[in-house]
Amino acid sequence: MAVLPLRVRMFRAVWRLRSVLILAFGPLVLLPLALSTKEAACAYVILLMALYWCTEVLPLAVTALLPTILFPVLGIMQSKDVCMQYLRDSNMLFMGGLMVAVAVEHWNLHKRIALKVLLVVGVRPALLMLGFMGVTAFLSMWISNTATAAMMVPIVHAVLEQLHRHDDAEEGRLKTRDDASEKQSAFVVQLPEADVPARTGECGERTGDDGVPKTTCEDVTMSTLKPPPQDKPPSPPKANSSSVVCALEVEEADGLDEERKRLSKGLLLSVCYAASIGGIATLTGTGPNLVLLGQMSQLFPQSGGVINSASWFAFAFPTMMMMLTMAWILLQQVFIGPSLRGAWPCGAGQAAKERAARDAIAEEHRRLGHMTYGETSVLALFLLMVALWFTREPRFVDGWASRTFNADAEFVTDATVSLMVALLLFVLPSQPPKYLRCWRHDSDPDAQVSRGPSPPLLTWKVAQAKIPWNIVLLLGGGFALAKGSEESGLSRWLGSQMTPLHSIPPWAITVVLCLLTATFTECASNVATATLLLPILASMSQSISVNPLYVMIPCTLSASFAFMLPVATPPNAIVFSSGYLKVADMAKTGVVMNIIGIACISMAINTWGRVLFSLDSFPEWANATTPI
Repeated sequence: MAVLPLRVRMFRAVWRLRSVLILAFGPLVLLPLALSTKEAACAYVILLMALYWCTEVLPLAVTALLPTILFPVLGIMQSKDVCMQYLRDSNMLFMGGLMVAVAVEHWNLHKRIALKVLLVVGVRPALLMLGFMGVTAFLSMWISNTATAAMMVPIVHAVLEQLHRHDDAEEGRLKTRDDASEKQSAFVVQLPEADVPARTGECGERTGDDGVPKTTCEDVTMSTLKPPPQDKPPSPPKANSSSVVCALEVEEADGLDEERKRLSKGLLLSVCYAASIGGIATLTGTGPNLVLLGQMSQLFPQSGGVINSASWFAFAFPTMMMMLTMAWILLQQVFIGPSLRGAWPCGAGQAAKERAARDAIAEEHRRLGHMTYGETSVLALFLLMVALWFTREPRFVDGWASRTFNADAEFVTDATVSLMVALLLFVLPSQPPKYLRCWRHDSDPDAQVSRGPSPPLLTWKVAQAKIPWNIVLLLGGGFALAKGSEESGLSRWLGSQMTPLHSIPPWAITVVLCLLTATFTECASNVATATLLLPILASMSQSISVNPLYVMIPCTLSASFAFMLPVATPPNAIVFSSGYLKVADMAKTGVVMNIIGIACISMAINTWGRVLFSLDSFPEWANATTPI
């Protein structure tokens, strides 16, 4: 066994201890900042957390707790003020929305919606991809991206299995027919001379049912079967038809296998891309959106709720649809065909494959049975929450809370709505009451009476197990950093350093910052990326007299565009674990997806975004921050 050089062994030893070295020496290297001014001490905390978040030497949620220790120790903020940042209004909105999403997932309502939409859309390759992307994006708007991808990937595998099984059966049927034809031809040639009919003719070629030319000896003479004279040199052997057929079959099998791989890659990538794209459409769809909401209420408390569920949806939903369409066209061109004809193929073989895939989806839908009372109740509460969100403060007209609750101050927010609906999930029963016993026979009524009271739609045990509590702490850590930057004066210092950017057009600044954000989020958590960048961008906007939303909204959306690496986001990791994809496959299409995303954001923020958020003027609420 070869002995490795000393330099290589030392490098491997250091690499194994990298976590310990970063944990131990990271604070020491940055320590001079902590011993300087209060602004530098706050920068010390931010840089240390950025180091830990990027290297993940500690869990992300644990790193988010560092401000509770370092801010009081360094004299930046009092402990009680720091701890208050971890359960702000945005965190409660996140928790309420997650509880409703957990109930939807617990009752398999998301799977029913997905399968029903796929049955309606159809199973032709391009339309099937479009169906998967549409369903995944819609579900990702309301439940977590990870849960959406984890639910959709098995459905993709089931459909692909049916398509591949049909291809294997068809290939086996054709091969059996070809073998039978070859055996019949060989039997005729090997007959003894007495059994061969004496008729004039010679060996020729005909075209079989599969279009492959085959040698036939149906018309042979006695002289044809006799050996040639010995004084003549033997004629060169002719190419055996069976070897030609075998070569063609191998080539067809290789082409079929490559086609399968491309279709599998395309469908799986469509799921992970749609999961990331769909989350940008709603405030609770992904973490960076909630970070923006919290930072706006903290850094600009006089903004008057300019970012809410209705205004965000009006801006982000068209952006999401535009980007989803572009992503579908890209994946369809790369993995299905160079034209849109993949959506409308024809032929008996293709129709049989479509029936096989449709049968697989229909079978999955059939196993769910009829909608139960619990599913209907959860769906009704979900629709109620969405309706109350969109009509609370629609901005172009007075909402239901404008004059009733929020005439003097913003007493009722989106968090109030989500928590009210979440509370109803723990109150309403999961079985119909006595006066609704005719409800589709969910179970035996006598058995229900013997079991006693019906459990609620959602129990705390289920909610506790499925809610990602680490995200709550991660959001709180970001709000604590923003508050510390404001209290220490770091935000004002950063803003003064960025004054020279005033000479650069705002749209160019936005494009460059989106590129940097999309690159950074490939290596770090999207929530951590938004947490670190948004306070800095807010200070920069104030220093150059640009509406903060003109920069903060595009970078918030770009923080969700982690398309290139398997480790960039959980949906990417789930899809990559299927075994069909390589890192190069994700990287090649991911680069194009990042460019498409930034182009769509730039178009949106410079068109309907300008009108919706009045981005052409520098708002009064951004002139100076007000202490909270």
